[in-house]
Amino acid sequence: MAETGLFIYGIVPSDVEPTSDAVGVGDPPGEIVAIRHGELAALASEVGLEEPMGRPADLTAYQMLLDGTAAVAPVLPVRFGTVVTGPDAVEDLLGAHHDRFAAALEEFEDRVQYTVHGRFDEQAVISEILAANPSAAALAEQVRGRPEAESREQRIRLGEMIGQVVELSREAENRELIDALTPYAVVHAPRQPSHELDAVNVAFLVRTDHEDDFVRVVEDFAEQRRDLIRMRLLGPLAPYDFVDADQLVG
Repeated sequence: MAETGLFIYGIVPSDVEPTSDAVGVGDPPGEIVAIRHGELAALASEVGLEEPMGRPADLTAYQMLLDGTAAVAPVLPVRFGTVVTGPDAVEDLLGAHHDRFAAALEEFEDRVQYTVHGRFDEQAVISEILAANPSAAALAEQVRGRPEAESREQRIRLGEMIGQVVELSREAENRELIDALTPYAVVHAPRQPSHELDAVNVAFLVRTDHEDDFVRVVEDFAEQRRDLIRMRLLGPLAPYDFVDADQLVG
């Protein structure tokens, strides 16, 4: 018989009940259960210890459960892939850190994460850079129509110039985004660029009674830059960027 363990998704207040349609990781997906200890509960599901984790479907199930939970109750996301031997191990974890986890959950009451991500439109940003920088425009003219091998040095220099301008523009856009949204967010967490053309990438912890204003300001910010930046607003989400998931099970 295959050995099994418990995959832990997150820690919630003890009165949280998994919905009947909640599904977990694995193939077939495991049933979500709440393992309680004192004022806390851990959302978990049974998985085979030999079963490979990390499929896109597993990550999606993990995120959907946590984001759905965050919409109705505070949740502390546990690092994806955390598996323990059984209910006793979960109860030991909750008991050992009960007061710390309870205090953290209180901090996230009525608060959710939104992530604002934007990427420069490549052609638009290059056109803007060339229009504003005669040196870059001259290099672009030198390489236009020439074989790559013959114009390698100029292409490298042009790429470096464009990269520097994009980096400075990214810093400025992130500052402006944070300034615009600070009145509507409890705290923010800048994120590393995920692409060389990233324009903004910041996570915000937002009170639920400020969500409408927060979203409105993001929409205004995006509209002002719609010809230059492709913006995405992700949320409401569980507070992934504001919880040290490794410390929860460390």
